[in-house]
Amino acid sequence: MSTFETSDGVEIYYKDWGEGKPVLFSHGWPLDADMWESQMLFLSSRGYRTIAFDRRGFGRSSQPWDGYNYDTFADDIHQLIEHLQLTDVTLVGFSMGGGDVTRYIARHGTSKVAGLALLGAVVPAFVKSDNYPQGVDSKVFEDIKAGVLKDRPQFISNFNPIFYGTNVGHSVSAGIFSQTVNIAMLASLKGTLDCVSAFSTTDFRPDMAKIDVPTIVIHGDSDVVVPFEATGKQAVEMISDVRLKLYEGAPHGFAVTHCARLNEDLLAFLQR
Repeated sequence: MSTFETSDGVEIYYKDWGEGKPVLFSHGWPLDADMWESQMLFLSSRGYRTIAFDRRGFGRSSQPWDGYNYDTFADDIHQLIEHLQLTDVTLVGFSMGGGDVTRYIARHGTSKVAGLALLGAVVPAFVKSDNYPQGVDSKVFEDIKAGVLKDRPQFISNFNPIFYGTNVGHSVSAGIFSQTVNIAMLASLKGTLDCVSAFSTTDFRPDMAKIDVPTIVIHGDSDVVVPFEATGKQAVEMISDVRLKLYEGAPHGFAVTHCARLNEDLLAFLQR
């Protein structure tokens, strides 16, 4: 397996496919790098080098007790970029992974970054607060953690129809549902719970002003997991060089339900 060791001794697994300008993918919760295989195959078949990693605590990476915060996630990405000696890289972050790549830019700048793609991302903020009334009620995240603690396999099984929108008419195979549960169960329970706290409470609004590269925001307008009005809509208003692709009727898991469209939109963004 392709791995590298972070400065705090965590082994991070990554896939590195193809040759050409690099595209680095950061996955959502509770998934791993395998969520990106369709995008990686599509882009690497068209002259791009694609890299996707398993976040610490998930997939084939180490499962440390702590470090499940966005400063550490961003530093892990920085060390991966340094390890692979990447330059002119396009960063792609889905859901909580949108926070990883945004915090990377805030902490490490854009000298090695060609562009940014935020897909159903949790930025600029997620939880409702006095100064962010459009956010999601904190009870939602407490219920997620309670459900994971009580019966993680069943919670993920129940979450699948909401994530992929099959409860509102989208079609996803039983195999995709099974794969999602299997991937989720590979993750550290501690990391799974800590990441809910991280992606729900981290405020990325100060980070947004540091995004100075071309950016695309792609979001489903029927996303009930990471609602567009609370996240993507706000992100578009905070980024200077940005384009928006709003997928009509799309759920949170549009990388599966709208795979072909996403692949073409990412390719067009890279070729701009």
